[in-house]
Amino acid sequence: MKSACGHTEPRTCESEARDRRQLAARVGPRRHRKMMAAKILDGTAVANQIRREVAPSVEAFTARAGRPPRLGIVLVGNNPASEIYVSGKLKSAGEAGLRADLERLPATATLDELLAVVERLNASDAHDGILVQSPLPEAMGDDAERRVFDVIRPDKDVDGFHPVNVGRLVQNRGTLVACTPSGIIELLERSHVTIAGSRAVVIGRSDIVGKPMALLLLHRHATVTVCHSRTPNLAQVAAEGDILVAAIGRPAFVTPDFVKPGAAVVDVGTTQVTDRATVEKLFPPESKRREVFERRGSLVVGDVHPDVAGVAGALSPVPGGVGPLTIAMLLKNTVTAAILRAGGAG
Repeated sequence: MKSACGHTEPRTCESEARDRRQLAARVGPRRHRKMMAAKILDGTAVANQIRREVAPSVEAFTARAGRPPRLGIVLVGNNPASEIYVSGKLKSAGEAGLRADLERLPATATLDELLAVVERLNASDAHDGILVQSPLPEAMGDDAERRVFDVIRPDKDVDGFHPVNVGRLVQNRGTLVACTPSGIIELLERSHVTIAGSRAVVIGRSDIVGKPMALLLLHRHATVTVCHSRTPNLAQVAAEGDILVAAIGRPAFVTPDFVKPGAAVVDVGTTQVTDRATVEKLFPPESKRREVFERRGSLVVGDVHPDVAGVAGALSPVPGGVGPLTIAMLLKNTVTAAILRAGGAG
């Protein structure tokens, strides 16, 4: 069983806590660190830039092909978070001049039924991209997502998860790359964060974010460390990063002790928190975040503790950081897929 700090062995947690205290002593008292103000890495602004840049390619493709780039989205079940994400993707696609079709399946659908829908979209000449919204119902099995990723045609794989596209990414010749990591690269580069020669630390090793994130940073000449639940002295390792990407899905897990003073910190986490005690612990009564919680009864919280703003040199907010970029890169990938399938340049 994992303990509260994410490690299997209790002794490791004790060691990590000791490392955090030592690190805090080295970088100075927290009250002094809070005097710093982190620059906001504005994902919404960067996402809007990307959409404006993609617009001429959408118009050119539509004029040449006689139709807009077209995306097929498959949603299984009625997961509330997935409903929100899919609604946002449909809305954004329409605003960008793309066509997005939603294919719905009930939560009781079998994996074979889902794969049949994917195969139909694979065979459709009218669809340029395919996205199957995660997570899938548990009844489909532990390997359901992998099996779905394997079946989607690589040239329509706008999520960038097919083994062919992952292999191309490894070789630094990817064209359809995972949306969240590629969006983070756009955020860092357009915010003038130096990647080449920097030490980058990625907390999280998922196929969807952690691994492709590490590869994209490596391809831009960063020295990359990937951390996970078995990493000893996690806070100390993380605090060596000039760039820190947190993608573990544990609200407020990354505290100031994890962060090198002045580092650029990207928060990928989006956990819906409904526990009042947790929110009150994280945000002061007068904060806007508390106001949102009082109004809605829930709050989306990232993996990075709010106090990190007093240590980091730059920080992406939640919401308004990585989320808009993921959708913008999905739209960009769909346009890229359409152009490549048509055999032409944008």
